[in-house]
Amino acid sequence: MIRQVSACCLSLWFALGLSSCTQTPDYLVSEQHQSQNHNQRIRMVVLHYTTGDWADSLRVLTEPSDNPVSAHYLIPERLDPSYPSDEVMKVYQLVGEQQRAWHAGDSRWEGKTSLNDQSIGIELVNRSQCYAGEDGFCLTPDFDPAQMELLAKLLKDILHRHPEITPTRVLGHSDIVPERKQDPGPRFPWQWLARQGIGAWYDDQTVLKYWQKLPEQIAIKQVQQALRHYGYGIEVTGEHDRQTQLYLMAFQRHFVPDQVHGNTDRKTVAILFALLEKYFPQALKSPELTLPANSN
Repeated sequence: MIRQVSACCLSLWFALGLSSCTQTPDYLVSEQHQSQNHNQRIRMVVLHYTTGDWADSLRVLTEPSDNPVSAHYLIPERLDPSYPSDEVMKVYQLVGEQQRAWHAGDSRWEGKTSLNDQSIGIELVNRSQCYAGEDGFCLTPDFDPAQMELLAKLLKDILHRHPEITPTRVLGHSDIVPERKQDPGPRFPWQWLARQGIGAWYDDQTVLKYWQKLPEQIAIKQVQQALRHYGYGIEVTGEHDRQTQLYLMAFQRHFVPDQVHGNTDRKTVAILFALLEKYFPQALKSPELTLPANSN
């Protein structure tokens, strides 16, 4: 395929003081030889909650500020009094998908950083109340079912258009920035979303298998390595340090929402290994993830 690229006759334009000039072909661009050495920019979807109502969320995500943020999409909540009563529930696109929205911040997944460059950000209006501090926490209302139905439709469309977004790349903000973020929180319905064919979830029978197989005590270094193989940006230190607690809490918000404590209990580790078996079976062949025999 040949494209003609035109250039305006600038010298004549300036010389004669013309307001415009006729564009004529200046050079040719051939698309005959296409390289196989490339990939898609968009590889992940990151889900957020806004902590504000519709009006505040729209203002924060669209207007200039000293700390500007944005997202590709914003989905309202049905019973939000600030949402126009004459508006039907709809998805609002705030930034084009091929443009870089400012939603992920200093983030990590699968060894990649600065995930704004390769992700789509979706904000969900949810009036959570968050309290700052080292042991800060958020109180999150249940998500609106109508909002979740819209989200599922949007995500199915996004996944169809961007096949490099695999199940383990449908993420929460806390998965990629666990030291600073908790959204979309433990009340987000990840399991329901997986039943719609979106995102990752474990199989109960595989969890039971690992529950029975795991030793009473598993080395924290092995848990760190397992989290890293799944995609988390954790450093392997061999210590149950603060970053390990935060990464475990992020994992638990996503997959063990009934017990978000940051400890390596048997249920959490069994779910982690079940997810690796389902999505990254080759990782379990590495010596660092070989489980010691259960003495029971």
